[in-house]
Amino acid sequence: MKNALSISFIAALSSTPVHAELPQPVRAMLDAAIATGDAQKVATIAEIARQTNPDDGDEIDQLLAEFAETKRAAEKLAAKEAERQIRSAGLFENWSGEGQIGASHSSGNTDNVGVNAALKVKREGVDWSHRLRFAADYQRTNGSTSREQYLAVYEPRFQVNDGLFTYGLAQYDRDRLQGFSNRYSFSGGLGYTVFNRETLNLSVKAGPSYRRTNFVDGSHENSFGALFGLDFDWQIIDGLKLTHDANLVTEGGSSATLIVDSSNTTINLLTGLQAKVSDRLSTRFSYQIEYDSNPPVGAVSTDTTSRFSLVYGF
Repeated sequence: MKNALSISFIAALSSTPVHAELPQPVRAMLDAAIATGDAQKVATIAEIARQTNPDDGDEIDQLLAEFAETKRAAEKLAAKEAERQIRSAGLFENWSGEGQIGASHSSGNTDNVGVNAALKVKREGVDWSHRLRFAADYQRTNGSTSREQYLAVYEPRFQVNDGLFTYGLAQYDRDRLQGFSNRYSFSGGLGYTVFNRETLNLSVKAGPSYRRTNFVDGSHENSFGALFGLDFDWQIIDGLKLTHDANLVTEGGSSATLIVDSSNTTINLLTGLQAKVSDRLSTRFSYQIEYDSNPPVGAVSTDTTSRFSLVYGF
């Protein structure tokens, strides 16, 4: 009886199909692809291996599962390390931005010289981000000052979730030719990121605002209102970028700002087209419209500016 069982067991083993392991050259190709960490390359090699070795699908699936798990663990570890570095960064670390400068000169019937400069920096944290902007535009025509504008803006943001954020805004601007020597604006509210892609970004925001204006004649005005903003960036093709921002404080790229209060409505539209020259250097053409529905006596409601500048990113 015992001999019969042994014979039956041996016969069963001999009748069970046995699959050979994945051929060594194929396994070597898969291992080489996995070593690169490139998921697309691994998928391509795995698909070829599956077609040429259909009986080894289970082993290929196991290799792919192990690769995916290892990759997820590495990405999770890298994300934790990146977050740790951000949280431990000093006050002057993790800032990025761009500076731009432009100049003009003409002589003959009109003697004109002008210079403009702007600096925009941003610091991205885990939950908080900070945006700073400075701009100056000065021009003299036939010996008299024909343009003198200065701007400084600070905007902190707190990211509530992937789309929703809160913002604060403090802005100072000066334009004596427009009738005011100093103007201080403050706002805070909610915003939402509609698109956040590698080539397309769009966010909107709104909130109450307060503004104090000191006029050149010595008078002043305090007013409450509302701010509506839009920030838009579109990478049209590699090296060519269109930006448009609707924001009281945003001037880089393109911007549109609408502030409404009981006595005056201010709209600031700035649209720019930026072409990349090198990794850090770009050229930018921008067109700006500034509108005040109730300007001081002697000033006009609408100013427009076309500008060509060099931009350096850092």
